[in-house]
Amino acid sequence: MKHSLLAVLVAGGLFSGVFTAKAMAAEVDFPHIETMGVSQIKVEPDMAELNVEVAVTEKEAKAAKDNSDAAVAKFIARLTAAGITKEQIQSANLNLQPQYVYAQDKAPELSGYTASRQITVTISDLARLNTILDSALEEGINRVNNIALKSSKEAEYVAKARQAAIVDAKQKAESLAKGFGENLGKVWQIRYYDQRPVQPVMLRMNAKADAMGAAESYQYGQVTIEDRVEVVYKLK
Repeated sequence: MKHSLLAVLVAGGLFSGVFTAKAMAAEVDFPHIETMGVSQIKVEPDMAELNVEVAVTEKEAKAAKDNSDAAVAKFIARLTAAGITKEQIQSANLNLQPQYVYAQDKAPELSGYTASRQITVTISDLARLNTILDSALEEGINRVNNIALKSSKEAEYVAKARQAAIVDAKQKAESLAKGFGENLGKVWQIRYYDQRPVQPVMLRMNAKADAMGAAESYQYGQVTIEDRVEVVYKLK
């Protein structure tokens, strides 16, 4: 009867998870149930990762490089003076690109060079985000590429999400076994894939920004932390 139950579960799609090709390849020839436990935790962000860039176009390559380097140096000096440590600042190498003017029936004509550099700043105090953004613009940084909001307790929440996924897998297996009049046995296999369970939220501007202060006009949202685990249980 138990072998026929397994066939019904597979053919009827009653597994909580997907019966993967890997499990099929293992030629599991005993009655079992496979479940996938999932979990999702939403937490308030308390820190941010800011990625900004300076791009300068000049006729001469050296002038473009010097101006971009100067903007980066001034911004880093301002960050350091504000108490941001060197470990919280990452500065990318120079990217230098020639610029051309394209005219009909003419060969491309070199018009200058654009030098760009990116800086990533980890901001441990979210309340300082707007001030640091202002200082970047004031020192010549002219592009804000990305603002990812995060939690300083990420590792702790990831561990909680993983445990919640384990509980979810077990509850599903117990419910399935009980529903079919079977007894759940021991765990036969656990599959856990290294993944990126943390989804940082991007900073958004409030539509009513003109009616409130600058700092209050940003919407911080929540950070989503999720995880999953696949488990194969034997049936007694």
